[in-house]
Parts: sequence; structure tokens; C-alpha cells
Amino acid sequence: MNKIFIIAEAGVNHNGNIETAKKLVDVAVAAEADAVKFQTFKAETLVCKQAPKAAYQMETTNAGESQFDMLKKLELTPDMHRELIAYCREKEIMFLSTPFDQDSLHYLVDLGLGIIKIPSGEITNYPLLREAAKSGRRIILSSGMSTIEEVSEAVAVLKQNGSTDITVLHCNTEYPTPFRDVNLRAMGTIKEEIGVSVGSSDHTPGIEAAVAAAALGA
Repeated sequence: MNKIFIIAEAGVNHNGNIETAKKLVDVAVAAEADAVKFQTFKAETLVCKQAPKAAYQMETTNAGESQFDMLKKLELTPDMHRELIAYCREKEIMFLSTPFDQDSLHYLVDLGLGIIKIPSGEITNYPLLREAAKSGRRIILSSGMSTIEEVSEAVAVLKQNGSTDITVLHCNTEYPTPFRDVNLRAMGTIKEEIGVSVGSSDHTPGIEAAVAAAALGA
């Protein structure tokens, strides 16, 4: 039986501080996760300067700050990337990061990452998908907010450009996701209709949904 591959989501919760980022790695190691995932982006290519924050961001961060200014402070610098990769290697956990643009994707490939994680918001970003596929890396694709047709088209773009190892994560883009909206059986629909490996990207409180996802074949 294959071991379930567990990714601990660090995201941008380091708040731009390398020591906090390392503490997130430590927590992932203590939880016996297989990998810990951050985010790689440039605020200038991610949002316009006038973009408002999401409701959940307004609740947990400075409401008077723009989304651009918030994200700018959350970027990982090249030095931070290298330091975190070295720290993860020391702690024997895989370092992963999600690219949100082609430059970030190429940077992560140059750093030697063997897995590229495509976030839900970029599932229709076909130029990014094409470049990810051409990298020859394993692809993990989140499907939050997407229709089954959009997921199918994204997988087709990846395959047309050389991807042979694709996993699609059923994902619900609510933070946190109410249990009534989890719909884990969507994993089975994705696997049956698109013919790829499946997993779950979990935003629920607690561990119940993750355990149920594993029982259903994530």
C-alpha cells in the first residue's frame, strides 16, 4: 500500500520573517508531514495596487492596508528561499512552494524543486500551465472554484505540453470550509471523469475531513 503524501501548508504565515518560517518547518516536521509548502510570487504580478482585501483578510490583518501592500511584505526573497531549502534539507522534510507567475515557476525549477504545485486561482492560467508541464516536474493542481470542465481542460493543457505525472486536489475555496460544503466525493468524480490521481486540499478546522479524504483514496 502506498503511503499518503502529506503536505503541510505554511503559505505566507511566516509574515515575511525567516525565523517564523523556520518555526513553521519545525511544526511540519513534528507533525511528520512529508513536505512543507510556502508561496513564491511578486506582488506586482499578482494583484493590482487598488485591489481590496478579501473578507477573511480584512478580519485578520490591518483593514486600512491594501492587498498589494500586505502581499509585498509576505514575499520570500531569494536568500530566504535558499535558507529555507537548506533548513528543510537539514530537517529531512521536502521544501515546496507554489509559483503564481512564470518567473516564479522558472526560479523554483532552477532551485531544483521536483514538484510544482499550481494554486486554484491559476488553473485557467494556461501560459503558466504550459511552462509547468514543459519543466518535466510532477504537477499537483488545486481545483478550488473550478468546474469539472475547467479541471479537465487544465489537465489537457498539461498533458499536451508533456506532463505525465499529474495529481488533482479537490479543493473548496472557503476559509474555513464548513463541513457541509466539503463534498469529498468530488475526488471520485475527478478521478473517474479525468483519469488522474486525486487528493484533497483541506481548509476545514480539525482533522476529520483529512482523515475522511484518506479513507476515500486521497
